[in-house]
Amino acid sequence: MAIDQSSAVVGTDLSRVEQSYRMKRAKKAALAAFLGGMLEYYDFFIYATAASLIFSHIFFPAGDPTITLMASFATFGVAYVARPFGAIVFGHLGDRLGRKNTLVLTLMLMGGSTFAIGLLPNFAQAGYLAPALLVSLRLVQGLSAGAETAGSSTLTMEESPVGRRGFFPSFAMSGISAGIVLASLAFIPVAAMEETARMSWGWRVPFLLSVVVMIVAMLVRRSLEEPEVFEDEVKAQAGDAKEKLPFLLMLKTHPAQFFQVSLMSFQCVTNTLMQAFGLAYAVSVGIPAATMLVVSIVGNVLAIFTQPLSAYLSDRFGRRPIFITGILSSGVLIWVYFWAISTSNIALVFLLSIAITAGSYAVSNAIYPAWFSELFHVKVRYSGVAIGLQVGILCAGFTPMIATVLVGGIPANYGPAAWIVAGSSIVAAIGAIWARETFKTPLHELGNRVE
Repeated sequence: MAIDQSSAVVGTDLSRVEQSYRMKRAKKAALAAFLGGMLEYYDFFIYATAASLIFSHIFFPAGDPTITLMASFATFGVAYVARPFGAIVFGHLGDRLGRKNTLVLTLMLMGGSTFAIGLLPNFAQAGYLAPALLVSLRLVQGLSAGAETAGSSTLTMEESPVGRRGFFPSFAMSGISAGIVLASLAFIPVAAMEETARMSWGWRVPFLLSVVVMIVAMLVRRSLEEPEVFEDEVKAQAGDAKEKLPFLLMLKTHPAQFFQVSLMSFQCVTNTLMQAFGLAYAVSVGIPAATMLVVSIVGNVLAIFTQPLSAYLSDRFGRRPIFITGILSSGVLIWVYFWAISTSNIALVFLLSIAITAGSYAVSNAIYPAWFSELFHVKVRYSGVAIGLQVGILCAGFTPMIATVLVGGIPANYGPAAWIVAGSSIVAAIGAIWARETFKTPLHELGNRVE
């Protein structure tokens, strides 16, 4: 009897050790996802800010300010075109060579290209070579961004313990919110500089500082291990040739899931339109840009904490109901938000911005890293998430321009912009209703059968 009790104790201890080990891996994966998301969106926002305030003056020949600003924004948009190609390339590598090594590569490309932008010569120094180099580095940023979130979400979901697969991947989204805050704070002292200093060297500082985040993220990411579920799949294929094109295999075996993710990815339109068009619209009606910047910072600081909470709720009550609640709430609240801007009601703008950024949008945004990953089989998971996600992101990239044209500079005509968000929310909700509920599905049973 004593022997049986001893065996039971040993078995319990081993179980606790294993649980502790798995939890440690999950936390490390979540930290790596957080830092990767922070670097990605720190880079994204300092580039967006520099494109609107700096680059039109230093990277292009003197001329019509409107034309040079359009050229500057064109370099910003190049990354959106490159993202789908990055999703295909790195999704392929992630499903064939492993999650960890692919994520190390995307991090190096993102951080390295951002740092290099801070070293570029201006037009006066290098002529047309200057904008050519800027576009080239922006393309590299877009390629790496096309797979960063998908890869970190996939790896973290696969490392997460049962019942917490929503919670840990959500830290990739909290990292994105932190990156937005960090980028905003980095440009505040630059904006306060004397113009000559800002244009000559001040703008370079935020780009060069990105190397700090990259080094920290790299150290964490290099210490990761491949998820066991992926390693098991590699061993199972040891005697067989690996699938040469995971992208095509994904389309063959998971066509419904691919379209579901593509539809649900339209949830990102809310944030893109608020951050880009919302800022320009607010300034056009007389609300100071600095005020909107503070509103954005406060909302994103709170979102760092509300997103893991939302993901935790999806582990308790399911992905579908929480996601749909968040996305449809954004589609409704956006009307009040734009109305508040049109009337210059700063207090209400502040309240509604936080309600969306840290509330409704945070709810849907926190859930997709886990849910999208759970819809695919391990063999094609990276490709499925990366490529499906880019459909909504690519469309979102054009919504600020479309909204600007439709609103036509008329403050009271905010309806078209609100309809873009509301319509995108409905599209995302349709994808969510169609998609399978996965929060209780065992890890090895996720996705469709793949031979």
